[in-house]
Parts: sequence; C-alpha cells; structure tokens
Amino acid sequence: MKIAFIRPSMFGKQSKDAMYPLVFAIVKSLTPDNVDIVFYDERIEKIPDVLEVDVIALSVETFSAKRAYILSKKYISQGKKVIMGGFHPSANPDEALDYCNSVIVGEIEQVWAKVLDDLQNGNLNKIYQSDKLADLSSIKYDYSVFNGKKYNKIGLIQFSRGCKFACEFCSVHAFFKNSIRTKPVDEILNELKEIKENIIFFIDDNLFSNEAEAQKLFESLIPLKKKWACQISIDVAKNPIMLKLMKKAGCFLVLIGFESLNIDNLKQMGKGANIKYNDYKTVIQNIYNAGIMIYATFVIGYDNDTKDTAKTLMNFALENKFAIANFNPLMPMPGTKLYERLKEENRLVHNKWWLDDNYRYGDAMLKPKRMSEEELMQSCKNARYEFNSYKNIFKRLLNFKSNCNSFTNFILFLCANLISKSEIKTKQGKKLGGE
Repeated sequence: MKIAFIRPSMFGKQSKDAMYPLVFAIVKSLTPDNVDIVFYDERIEKIPDVLEVDVIALSVETFSAKRAYILSKKYISQGKKVIMGGFHPSANPDEALDYCNSVIVGEIEQVWAKVLDDLQNGNLNKIYQSDKLADLSSIKYDYSVFNGKKYNKIGLIQFSRGCKFACEFCSVHAFFKNSIRTKPVDEILNELKEIKENIIFFIDDNLFSNEAEAQKLFESLIPLKKKWACQISIDVAKNPIMLKLMKKAGCFLVLIGFESLNIDNLKQMGKGANIKYNDYKTVIQNIYNAGIMIYATFVIGYDNDTKDTAKTLMNFALENKFAIANFNPLMPMPGTKLYERLKEENRLVHNKWWLDDNYRYGDAMLKPKRMSEEELMQSCKNARYEFNSYKNIFKRLLNFKSNCNSFTNFILFLCANLISKSEIKTKQGKKLGGE
C-alpha cells in the first residue's frame, strides 16, 4: 500500500512563510515500513495532477479547507481513497465527509494504526475518533518525511498541548477542551539535540500551560545554546525573573495576544489574563528589559470596536516598536464559542465563509456593531500595510533593547519583517481554494 500525505495551501499557490508541518513527522513515525509514503506540501511545491498511490491523507485547517475539498474531489474521481484530519474536519466531520471517504476527529496518534489496518482489509470507516488522549511521552518524530523539501530554516518542537485559558475565539480550546499535557523535559532535550536547525519555534499554544515544568525546561535548555521563540500568555510577562531565565535559555522572541486595548472587549472575548494584567506598559517593558523581541497579535471586530480601532492599535504597536504585529479582523472559526454566538445572533456574513465563493482573504466574516463590514476589512488592511511599510520597519528596528540588541536579532528581525510584508500583500483579497 502506498499513501500520499498532503498539506494543502490556502490558494493553491506557494508561499514564503511555510514551516514544516510537524504532524506528518509524527504520522510517519507511526507508519510501518511496509507502507510506502510520499509527501507533498502545496505551500512549497506543486502537487501532481495524478498520484500513483492507493490512499491520500490530508491535514486540513479552516483556511485550507476549500482547497482540500477541491483536491479531494479530483483524486476521488481518479479512484483514490481520501482521508482528512486536522482542526477543520474535527470541527466539521459531516461537512468533510461530503468531500472525502473518511475523517479522523481529534488527535491521530491513537487511531492511525486502526486506519491502516482497515485500509489493508478494505473496510475503511467513515469516522475515526480516539476515546483517550495521546500520551505525549510516547510521541516520536520521523523527519525523513521532509527530505528534499525547502522550508524556512526553523526547527519546530512541541512541549505541551492545550491551554489553561478558554478565549471565546480560540480553536485550540475547542479542539483540546480542558486537556493540558506536557512532554517530559528529558525527551524534549533529546529531540532538540537531533534537530539540525539552530533557530527553534515551540509550537505550543501557550508554553506556560504548566509553569513549573516550563521552568525546568528553560533551566535545561541553557547548555544547548539554541535560539528559540514561543507563544506565552500575558501573565508570564509580569514575572521579570522568569523572562530573564528564558533569555538565558535562548529565547529571542515571544508571541503575545494583546488582542485589544478595550477592557469591555477583553471581557467579551474571555481574555482573563489580559484583564488581570492590563498594565501593558509594564508588561512590554519587562520583556524588553530581558532583551526579548515581541510578536504582538490583535483582533478587531468585537462589539466596542470602531473604524478607528485598527489605526489606534497600529499606532500602539509602532510606539512600542514590536518586532512583528498582526491586525486581524475577528475570525469566527467553526467549533468555537464565538462562531456559535455569532451564528445565533445572525451576525455571520457567510454561514460558512471558508466555502463561500464571495469571501476573500482579509474580508470581514461578521457584521460588526459599530462599523460596516467594509470599514472593518479596510481598517485592518490599512493597519497591516502601514505597520509593514519600509519606513516603519526601519523605525521599529531601532529598538536597541531587543530588536537590535544582537546581530542574530537584527537578522531575524529583518527576515521576519520582509517575509511578513511580502505575504500580507500576496494574501490580501485572494479567493480561498484558488481562482
């Protein structure tokens, strides 16, 4: 039996910001040697129109769902079996089954062996769902699946799954619920020693879901001299001692969801940590004092936002010289509390925006209360473009406490910003799935 793994892109085109999808290294390690595997990532290469395989397995996110369905329809017409897994099919298994033969709901580790057995025996089920959570200590990676692929030179690793918070708009909590698991520190260290890249990104949705284990990890990372970035919640930034330990361990950038400057918005989105630690000035200063760069994210479209909100947030990001910042129109992702609320309030622009032919990347997905859909789209677009202008990239670079405090940070800042600038203009206004 031969299986093709596919990571579809959003538009059927290649991009400059692709990092290798770690899930396929996991699945490769779970696949016996008597099963042949070929892997295609549409974000960095063209997928052949005809695949000489028996089965095709796609990992699908909501923004790539339409493209995945187009590919699936084509390959099923050629007599192939198609399986889908990932966040989107897990939230919408019935929808996905309209386009494929089988769906893996939730984590794959406990069910992949059963899927392979059923394929060999010719009795593939429509849905596979594990009745227990994966033990992270048993998860291994086989990076050989990426041989010959040209990704950004950033190694990926996962220390934990889940998040201790439950923000209304977040797909992570919808997928993992209240489950929070960490991998033993010794295993993470062994994995890091095997990763050839010197720049690492922890893909954890919050590296501090277990703070005691995170501290043990940082202390153990110091001798490896790896440079790494991660996502953290804002409460961590109130701890200067922890931030200094992170810097000593090799951390050069943290991604933080500031989301909004409006307390009522933060309450509506359930961003409890940001409400409790809403002294953003101190938070930012603590991070910069540790010599760490900031990747800030904001969402625009909650009920207290207006057409001027994105501009205000963009100015806030410029004043604080964030290394990178995202200004995203509020995205109601399927399976989240936000999506269900807006659907009940009849405020979704498209019932299924990810399939709607009228939706374009960057468009408003909801009907805001205090501005028009066009104003939401245009204000976010303007904020993205202005923040990433060459003039403002240069101004932000001159943050000598973090963005320009070492040659490594200087190079990483420039690379990240030039790629971000290019991808923002490439994606804005594009039709999902391809023209």
